[in-house]
Amino acid sequence: MNNLKNLAIYMDHMNAHLMEYTNDPVETMTVHDKFSHVEKEETLSKSESLMHNKEQHEQASYYKALGEIILKYEHVLLFGPTEAKEELFNLLTKSHLYSKIKIEVAHSDKLTENQQHAFVKAHFKNYMNRAHA
Repeated sequence: MNNLKNLAIYMDHMNAHLMEYTNDPVETMTVHDKFSHVEKEETLSKSESLMHNKEQHEQASYYKALGEIILKYEHVLLFGPTEAKEELFNLLTKSHLYSKIKIEVAHSDKLTENQQHAFVKAHFKNYMNRAHA
C-alpha cells in the first residue's frame, strides 16, 4: 500500500481540475481563474493596458492558489493541452518550498473527465511500478 500523497492537475489558463490519486475512484475538484471572458471584454473597452495588467494579476492569483494546494502533496502531475502547466511548473521550481515535491509535466489532448481519470490512474500506476522495480 502506497502512502504517498499524489495529485494530478489537468489545467489550462482558466480552469484546473485537481484529482487526488488514491486506490478509490478519483475525485475531481475545480479551481477557476477569476478573470472571465465578460471581465476581459469590460476591461478591454476601458484600456488594453489595463486589461493585460488585470489578466496578469488574476493569472498570478490563480497559480498562487494552485501552488498552495500543491504544498500538501508529495507527487504532483501537471497535464493538459495548453502551456499553462509549463508556466505553473516554472513558477513552482523557482521556489524552495516545492523542492521536496516531485512535480512532473505531461502533455495531453483535450480530455473528458473520464479520460482525465484514466490518464491519472495510468500515470501513477506506471510511476509506482517503476519505483518498485
